[in-house]
Amino acid sequence: MERLLESKVAIVTGGGAGIGRGVVECFVAAGARVVFAEIDAARARETNAALGEGVVGIVADVRERDTAAALVTAALDEFGRIDVLVNNVGHYGGPRRAFHEQSDAEWDELFAVNLAHVFTCSRAALPPMLDAGGGSIVNVSTVEAFRAAPTRAVYSAFKAGITGFTRSLAVEYAGRGVRVNAIAPDVTETPQVPYSEWVPAEDEHRIPTWVPLGRFGRPADAAGVALFLASDLAAFVTGTTVHVDGGTYAAGGWFPTKEGGWTNRPRQP
Repeated sequence: MERLLESKVAIVTGGGAGIGRGVVECFVAAGARVVFAEIDAARARETNAALGEGVVGIVADVRERDTAAALVTAALDEFGRIDVLVNNVGHYGGPRRAFHEQSDAEWDELFAVNLAHVFTCSRAALPPMLDAGGGSIVNVSTVEAFRAAPTRAVYSAFKAGITGFTRSLAVEYAGRGVRVNAIAPDVTETPQVPYSEWVPAEDEHRIPTWVPLGRFGRPADAAGVALFLASDLAAFVTGTTVHVDGGTYAAGGWFPTKEGGWTNRPRQP
């Protein structure tokens, strides 16, 4: 494991917390040197201090168009190459409201944080990847790109856009040594979705009903899949999305009953 990304240089967006932090930690353990973007300065400092040499944190907002160039410049200045890009940042938006009540400004914000930065960071990282003879781009999507998300239709649409972008970019650059894949997490405990705070103790017994594998995800779960996709273990994998969701997407609305059967009409959803 510690040699999977030996001598590789990676850029990770949103690397100071949650899945992004998990990816940074995992990549460093696998031998990579990492430049990460983090909007929260305190988180950036803490991540740098915890992981030490070979990790460079840039306090930046990926929604800003110059951030992508700054990340690429930092990686080239510090480590001389770019082999892996993980476009991790995303957000589902503010309070739930019906689609017809949402503003243009809200949609613009969702586009910037969920899809536009995937475009800008990929465009900036591709030239040095090509100069290095190839590389791997891993885009972080969500299970909500593959199923209905009431009151989050625009978020779902932009995340679904990652799927199309991933496939098309993968085919376009396959002949030049760049692989492009995505991961689609669900029910993963992060500062953005703190399930342990949202689920009261009296409902914890329901978790195996909601998640077939019987627990909520951890950042390390998604990070392990990102490591696979970034490494030579996935040398023949491109243009695909790996679901990291404990089985929720596969379940498709089916839930186990206390009698030992299954239902798609839960009495206590």
